[in-house]
Amino acid sequence: MMARYISKTHILVSFAFLAVLLGTIYIYFYSGYAFFTSFCQPCADNTEKDCPDNSRWRIGDLKMQTSLKYAQPSTQKGRTDVNPVTNWNAPLVWEGTFDPVVIDAIYKKMDPRVAVVVFAVGKYTRFLKGFLETGEKHFLVDFRVTYYIFTDNEKDVPKVELGKGRKISVVTVPSANRWQDVVLGRMKWATITIDKQIRHEADYLFMMDIDSVFHGRFGAESLSQLSAVLHRGYYKTTREKFPYERRAKSRAYIPLDEGDYYYTAAVWGGYLEDMYKLVRYCYEESEVDAKNGIEAAWQEESHLNKYLLYNKPTKVLSPEYLWSDYDKVPADIKVVRISQLIKDYKEVRPNGGN
Repeated sequence: MMARYISKTHILVSFAFLAVLLGTIYIYFYSGYAFFTSFCQPCADNTEKDCPDNSRWRIGDLKMQTSLKYAQPSTQKGRTDVNPVTNWNAPLVWEGTFDPVVIDAIYKKMDPRVAVVVFAVGKYTRFLKGFLETGEKHFLVDFRVTYYIFTDNEKDVPKVELGKGRKISVVTVPSANRWQDVVLGRMKWATITIDKQIRHEADYLFMMDIDSVFHGRFGAESLSQLSAVLHRGYYKTTREKFPYERRAKSRAYIPLDEGDYYYTAAVWGGYLEDMYKLVRYCYEESEVDAKNGIEAAWQEESHLNKYLLYNKPTKVLSPEYLWSDYDKVPADIKVVRISQLIKDYKEVRPNGGN
């Protein structure tokens, strides 16, 4: 790969701008000079030379077409009612903190392939139509998207009109007797399928809950190396109130005096290989817990939060990116982009919601 030398001032400015839009880049320092290069996504335990060609994806320059019209950005005005940056200097994305015209134009020039993994097992197939139809209206519109539907009822997958470059891929999985097993099974089957299939077909991957519908734009501002979503119920509470796993016996254990945010496991995404690493982590840690006779308080969500505490996400998305129809929308949520539906858990879950 080609590399070019630049000044210290230039690298700091470039890094700050890139971090806001893309999450992160790799930077190396040598003898007082800095250089950076575009890079390939890491393949698990492989050198770049061994990566299959279709699993390599490079972050491009921040380029877009000429003559694009958009409002001039301000250095003085912006959201003042919420915090738009984490304490590790990653973007915390809210409505009003990005220009959709600019960020979509940049990412569309890169033309990434985006995978969306959803599980529709048992009675949850009833939510597929609403999720897919609203996703086609609001989720990364005009980007290449493949919905990977994991289901035990392939015949219940609805016919939905999809946009150009968008498709559905059905993956058959076994049924389950407990909703907890469905949740934990997501990590197992997603790990297997990413390894065998999806890593050859996508650059980004989102894990999403199927019992949700899109209400507003969910665009390129959500893309990053690893994007996590603040849980709507805990984004204003103190860390000791987070529903982390507090039992030291579990691999998901987090002490009372630790924690940044509480993230939902209903929406999370990132580079394909970074997501594979995280999904596999949740699966393997859950397996260790099972051997030790314990199940984390909130299954894979507990392991997800443990991982993200010590491996910081490069972008944090506000609760706009997963609200709930159960809850009133507060003033700081200017847009509900996707929301979980009200449902009778006792009726839709295989073990009656218990």
